[in-house]
Amino acid sequence: MSRESWVAWQIESVAAMTGLVGVVAACALVGLSRATHHRMVSPKRKAHGPREAPRPHPAALSQTERTEVLAVLDSDRYANVSVAQVYARELDEGRYWCAPRTMHRILHDAGAVWERRRQATHPSRTIPELVAHAPGEVWSWDITKMRGPGKGCWFHAYVILDIFSRYVTGWRIEHVEDGRLAADLVEQIVAETGHRPGWLHADGGAAMTSKPLASLLSDLDVTRSHSRPRTSNDNPYSEAQFKTMKYLPDYPDRFESIGHARAWMDGFIGYYNHEHYHSGIGYYTPASIHHGTVETVRELRQATLDAAYAEHPERFARRPRATKLPTVAHINDPARRRTTEPAKPELTATSHLI
Repeated sequence: MSRESWVAWQIESVAAMTGLVGVVAACALVGLSRATHHRMVSPKRKAHGPREAPRPHPAALSQTERTEVLAVLDSDRYANVSVAQVYARELDEGRYWCAPRTMHRILHDAGAVWERRRQATHPSRTIPELVAHAPGEVWSWDITKMRGPGKGCWFHAYVILDIFSRYVTGWRIEHVEDGRLAADLVEQIVAETGHRPGWLHADGGAAMTSKPLASLLSDLDVTRSHSRPRTSNDNPYSEAQFKTMKYLPDYPDRFESIGHARAWMDGFIGYYNHEHYHSGIGYYTPASIHHGTVETVRELRQATLDAAYAEHPERFARRPRATKLPTVAHINDPARRRTTEPAKPELTATSHLI
C-alpha cells in the first residue's frame, strides 16, 4: 500500500468511527496521533514546497499609501528631520499618514535606513605575540587594587615579573596609579639587577601607556607591548599571579594601612619566589628557574625517584622521571590560538537624525 493510500485509509477510518467513539478514541484505535489526524484533514500549508505568501493585515497601508508616505519622508523639506518630528509637524498641519513606527518600516523596506553622521572607525588591534626561551627576555607587569581600611579606600600594588621563570623582579604599593611611579619601579629594578629585558608587556591602562614610562623604556631600548582592550588573556602571567595572591587563606579582607599592605606583600613575594612550587614551570620554584639552580634540583629529584624505583620496582608502571624543565613561555602562542576570530556585528541606525 502506498503512503497516499495509507493516509487516506487512516482518515476514512477515523471519520467512520468518530460518531461512535469520538475522535480521540478513533485515533487511538487506528494508531494515529490526534494532532497528526487534524493536520492531515485540514493542512495549513503544503507538506513540501515554498510557504504561501502571508496574507496582508486588513489595516495595512496600500502600496499607493506607502508611496505617498515615502514621498513625504524623502521630500526636501524633511531631508534633515527625524521621523518623530515629521510625524509631529504633519499633525500640526492637519495631516495624519500613519504611526511613526510604520514610517520607520517604510523607510527600511525602501533601503533608506542608515547612519548619516560620521562614525568613528577603529583599526583592528594587533594581537600581542611574545615568546621567551630564558629568564630576562620578557617581563610582564600590572597593577591590582588592595582594599584599604574603609569604604572607597584602595591601595595599588605594582608587580613586575618574568614570564619565563614567573619570578617577581620588583613591586611597590602606593596610594595611586601613576606612570611616574611605574617608571621609577622599572628604573630601580634595572639598576639593582643590572639587567633589562627585551620586552615589557602590560595592558592598556593609563599608567602602562604613560609618557614617563614610554620615555624610560625608549632610553633603555626596551620594546613595549600592550594587551588588547577588554582582553585579560593577553596578560595571563600577571593575572595568574594576582589570583594566586588573593586566593591565599591569609589574604586580608582589608588592610589596616599602607604599611600593613607593604609588610604583607613583602612576605608574600618572598614565599611566591622561593617557596611556591609553580604548576606552570613543572612545580619548581620561580627562584630556581630564574637563578639557574633548577638543574641541580631536578637531579636531586631524579636521584630520589631512582632510589625509590630500585627499592620497589613493582610499584611503578615504568621508570619514573622528574618533571621536565620549562623550555619556552608564550603570550598568545600562534600555534595554539585560533587564526580567525568572529566578526563583530555591525550597528545600524535610521537615516533620520533624532
